This record gives sequence, C-alpha cells and structure tokens, in this order.
Amino acid sequence: MTTLVFVHGWSVTNTSTYGQLPRQLQQQAAAAGMPLTLADVWLSEYVSFDDAVTMADLVRAFDHALRDLHLRDASIACITHSTGGPVLREWLRAQRDKPGSHSTIKLSHLVMLAPANYGSALAQLGKGTLGKLKSWWNGVEPGQRILDWLALGSDASLSLNLDYIHGADPTSAGQYLFVLTGDRPDRAFYDHLNSYTGEDGSDGVVRIAAANLNARHAVLVSDGKAATLDTLALNLQRGPRCAFKLIAGASHSGDAHGIMASAAPATVDAILRCLQVRSAAAYAALCTTFDQENDARDADKVELEPAGPFAPRVHIHDPRSLLIVRLSDEAGEPLPDGGFLLTAGAQASPDLMPDGFLVDRQTNAKTRATSLFLNHSLLAGDGRVADPRNSRKTLRAAVASHRPYGASVQPADLAGLVHHALAQSAPADDLFNMLGAHQTTVLDVVLPRHVHEGVFRLTQDLAPHDFHAPVPGPLIS
Repeated sequence: MTTLVFVHGWSVTNTSTYGQLPRQLQQQAAAAGMPLTLADVWLSEYVSFDDAVTMADLVRAFDHALRDLHLRDASIACITHSTGGPVLREWLRAQRDKPGSHSTIKLSHLVMLAPANYGSALAQLGKGTLGKLKSWWNGVEPGQRILDWLALGSDASLSLNLDYIHGADPTSAGQYLFVLTGDRPDRAFYDHLNSYTGEDGSDGVVRIAAANLNARHAVLVSDGKAATLDTLALNLQRGPRCAFKLIAGASHSGDAHGIMASAAPATVDAILRCLQVRSAAAYAALCTTFDQENDARDADKVELEPAGPFAPRVHIHDPRSLLIVRLSDEAGEPLPDGGFLLTAGAQASPDLMPDGFLVDRQTNAKTRATSLFLNHSLLAGDGRVADPRNSRKTLRAAVASHRPYGASVQPADLAGLVHHALAQSAPADDLFNMLGAHQTTVLDVVLPRHVHEGVFRLTQDLAPHDFHAPVPGPLIS
C-alpha cells in the first residue's frame, strides 16, 4: 500500500477533523487485503484562516512538506475534504506546468470527499458572516484570499476547472480521481439566517453539482451578421470522465453525519473501492458502477424531515445543475450589465419556463459571473412523486418538459458608434443538452462588437470640419 496523505478543508484548526476515518480505513483495508499501517498515514495541518495566505501559497507549502516524506516508491495517494480537493488539484496543475520547481512525487489516487471544486454558495456571504457558522469553522473566521477562490464563478476556480475540462484524461497518465459527496445537509446545523446551510441539492456547504468534476464548457457565439438580432450557436466540450458517487445520508461536516468525521461504513467502503483501482479499465468500470448506484439513489429521492409534533417536512431530492454564465464580447470585454434569460418552447419565451426550475441565482461580486442553480428534473420533465408513507398519495404531480430551451441576451448598450445587439440562441440548439444532472456547466456567451463606419472616416475636404458629434453610418462588415 502506498503512502496515504489526508488533507483537510478550509479553516480547520485541529486534526480531530479527520475523526475516526484514518483508523477505520486501516482496519477495513486489512480486511480487504490492502495492508495499511499507521506508518503509511500522514495527516495534514495547513493554515487557511490567515488573510495573507493564497491558494498558490498552500500549493507551494504542500509541495515543500512532501519533500520531507520518506517514500518507498515516490508516490502517494490522497484523501481530501472540502477545500483540500482544489488545493491538491492546483498542486497537480503546478506540478505539470512548472516541473522544475515542484516535486516529482507521483499522485496515484486522489479521493475527494465533498470537494468545493466549483466553490460554495456560502463563500459569497462574506468573511464575517461565515465566521459565525460555528458548525462549519468552529468560530474561526476564514481567510479572505481562500474565500475569494471559493466564491462561485471566481476567475481562479474557473481557470482550474476549464483547464481540466479541456485537458488530457488523467487516467492516461495512470492517475485516478474520485469525488464522493453527501446528498443532503445535516438539519441540526441549519442556520435560519443563512438558508444555504439547508439547501437541497447540497450537503449543507457544497452543492453536489459544484463538487462533481464531470462538467462541461459551453460557448454561445454569434455569427455577427445581423445588425438588430444576433443568433448564437452552441459549442460544447465535455471534460474527462470522473468517478463520482453520492453517499446517501451524508452531509458536509459533523460527527453524526459528516462524510469524513463520522467515518460511516458507506464512506469507508467507497474510499477502499477507489483505492483498489489499478488500471484504466478498472477505473471505467467503477465509474459505471457509481453511476448505477447514483441512479438508484435518485429514484429514492424523498426525505421526510421530522418536525416535532407537526407533520414532517418533505424534501424531494431532485438532481440539480449548476450553470455559471459569463457574458463578454469578441474582444474579451466583459458585459456585466447584460441581461441573460433562459427561454422555453418553440416560442422561445422566458414565460414558458417550468415553475420552480430556478432554485437560486448568485452573482460573483468581483467577476460578475452569474451562477444559476437549476432543478434538472423539472427541466427534463419528471414523473409523479408518490408519498413513501402511502403510495396512493401524491407529493408532486408529473411535470412535463418544456423543451427546447434557449437563451436570450440583452446588452445594456444597444446603440452608439460601437455597441452590441440583442441576441438569442439558435432555434436548432436545445440548451438542455449542455446541462447534466448533478453537474456544472460553464457557459460563455460571446457577443460581437457592432462597429459603425463613423468611428473612422477619411475626407478630402481640406476646410475645417467639426466632427464632435459624428453620424454613426452603416455597420462595418
């Protein structure tokens, strides 16, 4: 068994955060024929609650710490929690891009528990507010620089994830990545002032779709021919396949239901299954098995939350999709004031979108990227949801799909010497195809710049001529 390194999450100040997981893995590994001694296990202690610390600093310090390990085969396997996943992925990228300044130690297996790969909706709430969520950070306020990385739609997180989507499949280099995440919040940690802590489609901290590395990059690009309405064509890139599993009943943190600290049998079993992968074929087989197990979980998606003497609260755990939208033009200029709307039906109307399809909308304060949290089941159309207490009763009637889905874009500047035009996606493109259940899609909407000939004219009139109020004239083709 190779050396196993545990890497904790954000603003942790005590190695008790790992709970019984290291010992449970040691015991179960022996039973599975995978000898794992305590000498093979290392627990990380890194500082993320200092405002001066950046993600690059953590990567550099992690690489330095690795050099002190006495490895038998110059390789390690890592089990991470929460922000620890992005830290290791940033290290892998730095190791690839800067081989002369980083360790040559090979990471064979990266098992990420509840990783904030695309960030967390909570990060946007602000440092002071998050510091009050003691169930997450034990009262320690998180560091601002790491907080900025974790905000949904941050440039740093999207840079890492787009690099992964467009990059080579890690399995081709004998490197295996896994994402295991809980499927619901721990209701005992719900904060009534911060509804994200009890958000369905998340583990109470990280949305399932934001943890999953099975993601897509979509680009809507205009042909730039029309002066009044641009048509946007869809280009879609899917990332490498990643083994992804929902751990039923697990939440982000906490001793009772936390995916790491509770060391539940389901978590331990899933980790061992990941660590036993030794080939691309075995990895692909486990990906398929995890997908089948996730489908079974999605079919059993009703949670009845006890509410004391009252009727239980009903939670229907529909698969969600995270859509991160960035508006810009062909020159790379961001369009932060542009309007983006999803449309439905042949009429391409936003009024025809299914009721309840939009769970949440959040705009990154720095990048102005907008994250739309969507109910994938309602967009796809879903069958009747029966009451598990009495199958003849209906919790939600069948919902019809409103496909095809499209998008319309309204820039803030529709006139002038240089401006942008109203735009809509091509009628032939159903934008539902760019979404995945429990997955994230990064959508770049790129509009052309409409430049009029009045920006630059030549004249042979040698008499003085005032052009402080130029006539736009026709568009430059």
